[in-house]
Amino acid sequence: MIFIYDGECPFCNHFAELLELKSGLSNLEMINGRGNTAQVSSLLGKDHDLDKGAILIKNNEVLQGPMAITWICSQMKNPSDSLLEILRVIFLSDQRSNFLFPLLIWSRRVSLIFKGVSTSLIIKN
Repeated sequence: MIFIYDGECPFCNHFAELLELKSGLSNLEMINGRGNTAQVSSLLGKDHDLDKGAILIKNNEVLQGPMAITWICSQMKNPSDSLLEILRVIFLSDQRSNFLFPLLIWSRRVSLIFKGVSTSLIIKN
């Protein structure tokens, strides 16, 4: 499985670090979409915008945004970090994920604007 995130976003970056170190998901490869656009575009094979959320590639299926986060949270059984456990409980529900995800996207955009970084990162093939 491959998790593609926006490495300039402090929230995305922290979530990816926690997943890598403390989620217990050993078969999850992390890729910073901003730092590896050629690799990401070859993996995806079509246009994707990380402004719509992180991307998960599993078994040739592409999940993005709330679907990706919900699936990842459903796979974490006993994360060794309390924040991951809270996120796991919150994002196990498709309904909660779909309701909260626009707030996460808005928070990401605001943080990138304050950093002076472009909010849109379209991966093109």
